[in-house]
Order: sequence, then C-alpha cells, then structure tokens
Amino acid sequence: MSNGETKTDVILIGAGIMSATLGTMLKELVPEWEIKVFEKLESAGEESSNEWNNAGTGHAALCELNYTSEKPDGSVDISKAINVNEQFQLSMQFWSYLVNKKLINNPQDFIMPLPHMSMVQGDKNVAFLKKRFETMSNNPLFKGMEFSDNPEKLMEWIPLIMQDRSTNEAIAATKIDTGTDVNFGALTRMLFDHLKSNNVDIHYNHSVDNINRMNDGSWEVKVKNAGNVERHTAKFVFIGGGGGSLHLLQKTGIPEGKHIGGFPVSGIFMVCNNPEVIAQHHAKVYGKAAVGAPPMSVPHLDTRFIDNKKSLLFGPFAGFSPKFLKTGSMLDLITSVKPNNVLTMLAAGAKEMSLTKYLIQQLMLSKEQRMEELREFIPTAKIDEWDFVVAGQRVQVIKDTEAGGKGTLQFGTEVITAEDGSIAALLGASPGASTAVHVMFEVIKKCFPQHMAEWEPKLKEMVPSYGLKLMENPELLEEVHTSTAQTLGLSESLPEQN
Repeated sequence: MSNGETKTDVILIGAGIMSATLGTMLKELVPEWEIKVFEKLESAGEESSNEWNNAGTGHAALCELNYTSEKPDGSVDISKAINVNEQFQLSMQFWSYLVNKKLINNPQDFIMPLPHMSMVQGDKNVAFLKKRFETMSNNPLFKGMEFSDNPEKLMEWIPLIMQDRSTNEAIAATKIDTGTDVNFGALTRMLFDHLKSNNVDIHYNHSVDNINRMNDGSWEVKVKNAGNVERHTAKFVFIGGGGGSLHLLQKTGIPEGKHIGGFPVSGIFMVCNNPEVIAQHHAKVYGKAAVGAPPMSVPHLDTRFIDNKKSLLFGPFAGFSPKFLKTGSMLDLITSVKPNNVLTMLAAGAKEMSLTKYLIQQLMLSKEQRMEELREFIPTAKIDEWDFVVAGQRVQVIKDTEAGGKGTLQFGTEVITAEDGSIAALLGASPGASTAVHVMFEVIKKCFPQHMAEWEPKLKEMVPSYGLKLMENPELLEEVHTSTAQTLGLSESLPEQN
C-alpha cells in the first residue's frame, strides 16, 4: 500500500548523534524550517552512537597515540592531534550552549570528567612517549599533561595496571585530567527529545528504501513502514545512517558518490563484572597498536559511566562481518560493490593484505588469548571476571586519493556532498561522534553557502570560537576551557591556573 507524498524542508536519515546535532543546529538557525527524521530502528542512538557500541572517549587527542607520529628526523608530528582537539572543543562549546539555554539538562548524564592516559612499554616506546609529551605540553591545547616513568608514581595513577607487574621492562605514561567519558547514546536521546518537543517529526521503524532526484531539484525519499510505502520530498537531505549511508549515497546517483567503497570492521570489548576490580581503575588508558593493526584497534582500558554506573572495558579486538550495521544484512558488503567502484575496491583488497591477515588473526583468538592481551594491561586479570560485548560496526571509507592512489583505505570521518549542496552523506568512523559539531559545521558550510553571512552571528553564539583556531587565541582558549568545564560539570578536572 502506498501513501500520498508529503513535502518538507529537511529530511534527516538515521537517528544517531550526527542527525541529532545537525537537526538541533538547524532548529536554532532557522526555527521555521520543517524537519523530518526517519530511523529504521525503534529508538534513537541505537547503532554507532549507542553507549555500548563505541568507546565513549571524548576524542580530544589527549591519549590516542595514533594521532601523533614520529618523523624521519626523530621529532614528533602533533598536527593531527591539534586538529582533533580543536574539533572536540567545538563540541564542548555547543553542548555548553545547549545546557545554558536549557535545551538539554543534567550534563552529568552524558559527560563525566576522566583522566586520559597513554601508556607504553619498552625503551624505544618510552623514549617516543617522552618526546611526544615534551612537544604536546608546549602547546596550550594540552596544558596540564604530565609524564612519568617512575613505577611509584605510576602506581598512584594506575594501581590496577601496576599491581604485581614485573618491573624489568621500561614503562611510562602520560596523564591529563581534562579528559572526558561521553555517553553518546544518552546525548543522542536527549537531543531527539529536544527536537521532538520543537515540532520535529521523528519516525521510528521507518526504513529508507530509495532516494530520487525530482525535476525541480528536490529529493524524493521512499520510506517503508510496516508494509506501507510513503514518499516524502525535501529541498535538503542528510544521510546520517552510519554504515547504512553508503548504499543510500549510491542510490542518489550523484557523481560525488561514485568510486567510493566501504570496508566493514567489527569490534569486541571485554567488560569487567567484578565491582572491586572496577573500583581500582579511574582513567582511559590507551596503549600502542600492534604492528599491522588498523588505528581503530588501539588497545585501551577504559573507565565508562553508563546509566550513572561505573564500568570497566578493555579492547577493542577487531572482528569481521560483511554487515555494514549491527542490524544490517550479510549481503551489505557484496551489494555495495558497483561497476563504478569495483576497481577501487579490488585495489584496496590488494593493498590491504596486512589488514586482512590481522583481522583473520583477531577472529581466531580464543578467550584465553584475549585474556593474554588484557594481562599486558592488568597482570592480575582473571578469566571469570570478564565478559564480552560486541561493539558497533564501523565502515572504513575506500576511495582513490592523490596521496595514496587507487583504492586507499581512509581512517576517519568523511562528508560527501552534491555539487549544489542539496544532499550530503556522512561516511567513515572514529573520531566520528566526538567531532560531530565540526562535521556538521562542514555540512552547513557546503550545503547552505547562501545563508552563511546571516547565520554567522548565531553560529558564534552557539560556539564562541567558531571560525577561529583556539591554539592561536590563548585567552579565548582559557575562557572556553573554564566556561565549558563549569557548565558541563567538569571543573574539578581543570589544571591549576598559573
């Protein structure tokens, strides 16, 4: 059965953190625009944004070693870390704006202060970490970072990790107290509650089946719901369906969506079930990825706050499933291969043999072998105190690039927009959710250039550092750090003022 067609200004596909952020921004910028949201699951934030499907690290590059690299001359390149940190600061400012305007309440339900740490073992890694610390601590963005290779100091910082550890191997860590744990599932649900109360039509259990360009330049979205087919048209469509975005982007037929493929990687976390062990650890501690491992599989031991309860997770172990979403189809990978991207996909397959080998090895690990990896972090870990939880599916973008050539695997988040800005799709993975505000600013700039001049004052009200680099404006940085920490209830974590 088919229902009539309805017209609207904006359609958002997928009820995750990205659509939630874009919808909330547009409602602030142009309250009169009509917005419709279609989500195939029965509630918001159930796929990649869900608190059990990601690590909840407020990715500010404070602890992730894969954002800093050693240059041939031995110096440390922190440019990627600076970019990621600047992007996270935008999110913090936007969330503070929402709390101050009482558009969302109780920030402690989605964000908690938590030290971020990097930990390495072996003389060479310790020397690298020290150099990285020296470079980063000279930058105002990373103020308050500490370094130690003293086992007694480390025992204070990370007792669970240092307990019963044989001390013959060099070990060191950096620690910064301004890190956060973010429950992106809770934040997504809060934002959709806010949107619903502001007359945004949110349709759950509605699966988008097709997207077609109309003669007048608008887009028709074909939506299925319990056997019914509905057609909705909009001037602007945002495809924010996580792993499901690639198939929908391909259906639009826009040239920008061609020669792009996706490679799915799943993850498994170990979750501690012993409250006594959980109580002994209070930080996110990131280690170094194994040789040949993709950046998203850096091992880390994380304190998490989920439903106001403290948890302890370790992982992720990489896995493989051809599905593009946890709730996707086993045919997702095969059906994403089209005549226009088959060579790109084949080139990536040939290039990424080490990744394929790594994923196969990870899949073959027994629980005991996974415990061995955990014991690198917690020497005293007991097998019966840890359970497994399957994390969300991530679809890494594969595309042809100038730097990497044909079929290059991209690690990060990508926005693909039609030339006229009438449709945009979000692809990719980490740092994803943490940089949602930066990513949505990019969408707004690319898709609504004609409105940017009139919207700029409001954008600056929502995010005071909009259009500026905090690193180049130390006074504004200080101000932003202090105000966001206060509004979001993170003040205890601020470094002492000089």
